[in-house]
Amino acid sequence: MAGLGQTVPTFAILALAVPALGFGWKPTLLGLVVYGLMPVLGNGVAGLRQVDPGALDAAHGMGMTAWQRLRRVELPLAWPVLLAGIRTSMVYNVGTATIGAALGAGGLGEPIINGLSEQNSALVLVGALLSALLALSLDAVLGLLLRK
Repeated sequence: MAGLGQTVPTFAILALAVPALGFGWKPTLLGLVVYGLMPVLGNGVAGLRQVDPGALDAAHGMGMTAWQRLRRVELPLAWPVLLAGIRTSMVYNVGTATIGAALGAGGLGEPIINGLSEQNSALVLVGALLSALLALSLDAVLGLLLRK
């Protein structure tokens, strides 16, 4: 199901949500969740699958329950891969949020939409640069979490 969100184009997800949710931030939020889910889930599963079986065996031998193994062993070892998925999703969602401005959600997509409607390249460029800067900044901040 999560993979379906990645196969459907972003604008189509938003357009399909409008009849049910109306214009504004609600369809945009739905699009952000649907479109951003796959990288997080995919990397989460990949991270958990790459955990060394020896570490799991050792945790089991120490008497840890399945929940304790997940919380104390598997998630910390899978964290870098999971965080990479979160970073990817965050960058995707900055782009998706800008498209949401066409549905009345506002945000950094407004200068882009207004610039396109007014044929003002400078306004489009400002919106695009600010959106790109936001995406790069969020990626850098989340990258700092990976180093800790």
